[in-house]
Amino acid sequence: MKRVILAEKPSQAQAYAESFGKFSKKDGYIVLNSSNDVITWGFGHLVELASPEEYKDEWKKWNLKELPIIPEIFKFKVGQGKAKQFNVVKKLLKEADQIIIATDSDREGENIARSIINQAKAGNKEIKRLWINSLESDEIQKGFSDLKDGKEFYSSYIEAQTRQISDWLVGINLSRMYTLSLQKKGINEGVFSVGRVQTPTLYMIYMRQKQIENFIPEPFFELHATVKAVNGSFKSKYNKKFPTKKELQEYIKKHDLLASNPGIISSVETKRISQPSPFLFSLSDLQSLINKKYKVSPSDTLKHVQSLYEAKLVSYPRSDCRYITDSEFRYLLERIEGYQRVLNHTIKESNTSKRKRYVDGSKVQEHYAIIPTKKVPTQKALEKLPSIQREIYFTILRRTMAMFETDYKYDETTVIVDIKTVPFLSKGKVILDKGWQRLEYGVSKKSDKEATSELPLVKKGESVEADLNTSEGFTSPPKTYTEGTLITAMKTCGKELENEEEKEILKATEGIGTEATRANVLETLKKQHYIEIQKNSVTVTEKGGILCQAVENTLLSSPEMTAKWETYLKKIKNENGTQQAFLDSIEKFIAHTLDSSTQIIEKNDWSTHTKSISPLSQKTIGKCPVCGQMMINKGEFYGCSGYSNGCTFTLPKRYVGKTLSEATLKKLLDTRETQLLKGFKKKTGQTFSAALILTEDNKLQFKPYEKTEKE
Repeated sequence: MKRVILAEKPSQAQAYAESFGKFSKKDGYIVLNSSNDVITWGFGHLVELASPEEYKDEWKKWNLKELPIIPEIFKFKVGQGKAKQFNVVKKLLKEADQIIIATDSDREGENIARSIINQAKAGNKEIKRLWINSLESDEIQKGFSDLKDGKEFYSSYIEAQTRQISDWLVGINLSRMYTLSLQKKGINEGVFSVGRVQTPTLYMIYMRQKQIENFIPEPFFELHATVKAVNGSFKSKYNKKFPTKKELQEYIKKHDLLASNPGIISSVETKRISQPSPFLFSLSDLQSLINKKYKVSPSDTLKHVQSLYEAKLVSYPRSDCRYITDSEFRYLLERIEGYQRVLNHTIKESNTSKRKRYVDGSKVQEHYAIIPTKKVPTQKALEKLPSIQREIYFTILRRTMAMFETDYKYDETTVIVDIKTVPFLSKGKVILDKGWQRLEYGVSKKSDKEATSELPLVKKGESVEADLNTSEGFTSPPKTYTEGTLITAMKTCGKELENEEEKEILKATEGIGTEATRANVLETLKKQHYIEIQKNSVTVTEKGGILCQAVENTLLSSPEMTAKWETYLKKIKNENGTQQAFLDSIEKFIAHTLDSSTQIIEKNDWSTHTKSISPLSQKTIGKCPVCGQMMINKGEFYGCSGYSNGCTFTLPKRYVGKTLSEATLKKLLDTRETQLLKGFKKKTGQTFSAALILTEDNKLQFKPYEKTEKE
C-alpha cells in the first residue's frame, strides 16, 4: 500500500522523516527508506479563494452598483508562485492508496490539507489523521502508530473553511463599500479594509481611546493616621474617600478629630493565605505576559514559540488550554531534576500531587497547555538560541516547574483602630514561604516591601495614640491598551479582569477570533495603518478613527456580535450547526450593512478629515499599468490615483526584506522589469539577488532565474 504523508511545510516534513530513520530527499518530497512511504508538503496555504474578477469581469472594478458580491459557488485556486509544489503534491496524492494528513493539529491545518486534497481531486482516497502535540521523534512515532480516522476531523475543516469564506465575503463587500463611500465624501486615505474580526477589534481600541481622551480627573481626599502602640508605630487609613476638601473638614469637625487623638484597637484578625502557582500557559496567556515583560508583540511571540516547537523544546504553541493530562504530568515528573538543572533552581519540597488546577484530562480537547517537551536541553543548546527565544523558553519552563513548588504562604493581619468612633484600617503581611514565587519571579521589590511591612504586635482593647493627616489624589483614566492586554480583551470580548490569575479570567469564553488568529488580527490593523504602537501602547490613527466613526452603531462595531459568530463556528465543528446557515446569516448581515452604513456615512460630517491636496499634486513615480493614471506616494506604498474609479493597483516600498528605491520602481513601471537587485532576504537570514517583473496580470514577482528562488 502506497502511503503519502501530507505535511504543512518543509521543516515539519523533515522532522517526520528524521523520526523514521533513513530517508532520501527528492524535489518537493521525501521517500522513507524503511517503507517507501512518501512525505510531501505545502507552503502553508497552497490553495486559496479565487478573486472576484475570476467570477465576473465586472467584479474587477470597484463599483457600488455591483455590491453585494456573492458567488453562487465559491472557487478555489492554487496560490501565485506555488504551482510547482502543488503539481508535485497532486501527482503524489493521485498515486496514493492512503493519504495521511500531517499538517498542524488544528482546524487551520485541517483546512490547508483538505483544500489541497480537494483541489487535487484526491478526496476519494482513504484518509488518516496524525494528531500530535510535539515534534519529538518518540511523540511523532507514537502518533503514527495511533493514526486517527480522517472523518473525525472533517467538521474542523468545514468550520475553518466557513470562517475563510465568511471573512472573504465581509472583506470584499464592505471594504469596497466603505472605501468608495468615504471617497465620495472627499476622504482619500487609500483602501479602508474591513473585516469580521479586525473591525470590531479596532472599534474596541477606539472606544478605550475616546474614554481616555474624554476623561476628566476628579479630586478625592483621604484621612490617614500614624498610630503609636506599645510595641511600635504603624500607618492606618479611613476607608472612605471624600469628593471635596470641605466634606473632609466637615467630617473631621463632626467627630471632633484633632491633630493628635486617643484611640483603641477594636479588632485584630490574622488570616493564613496559601496561593497556588498560576495556571499553565495557553497561547494568549503567554503572549500577554511576554508583551508585558519584554514588549514583544503577540505575533512575534507566536513566531518564537513556533521556532521552539520546531526545535522540539516546547509543546504545540497554538493552544487555548491551560491543562495537561496524566501522561504529560508523568513525563514532567520523571525529568524534574533535569529541568531544575536548566533553571539552576532547586525545589526543596516538591509538591508531586496531581492537582486538578493543572492536571485535568477532561479539560484537554485538541491540545494541552504549552509546556516543555521531554527534551531537556543542554546549556550549550540554549546558548545557541536567540536571546528572546531563550527567555521565552525559561518563562514556559519556570511556569511549568512552579506547579511542583510549594504554595506562596503568608499571614495577613487586619487591624482596626477606633479613633473617636471613626474606624481606621491597617493591613500587614508576613511572608511565611515564598514557594513558587521564588521560581516564577525571583525576589521582586514588591516582595521585599511586603516582607518588611509587618505590623507591630498589638492586642484587642489596647490604647493607642493617633496623629492625623490628610492627602489629596485624583481619579485615574482607563489604561491604554497594550498588545498584550488587547489579546486578553479579545479573548474576554472586552471584559478585561484586573487580575486574571486571581479571578481565573472567565471560566468559559468565546471572545473575538481564535487563539491562533488574534495576533494576526493585530498585525493586520498595523499594516492597514489603523493603529500605532508607541512605548507598547496601542493608539488609533486618524485613518482608523475615520473607519470607527463610519461603523459606529452598526454590528461591525460590536465585539459581542463577533463573539456570537465565533460561538456558532464552534457549533459547526461539533456538528450542531451548518456552513450554509452561517453563510446565510453573513449574507444578510452584509446586505443590512450595505444599506444602513451608506446612510450613516451620508449623514456624518467629514469636513475635518477631507484633504485639500489633489492626488495629482502628490509625488508620482509613473503611470499605473492597469488604467494609465498616475502612481502616487501613499506613505508605506505607492497606489493608483484612480482609486476612486475602482483601480486598486499598488506597489510596495519594501519587498522580501529589501527597500525598493523610487528609481527602481520607475524603471519597473516603464519597462515592466528591473535590473538585477541585491539584498533580498530569505527567512533564514541569507541574502540573494534577483530582478523583479510585472506579470501579464500586473502582479509583482521575481524574474525566473535558475539560481534565484522566491522566499
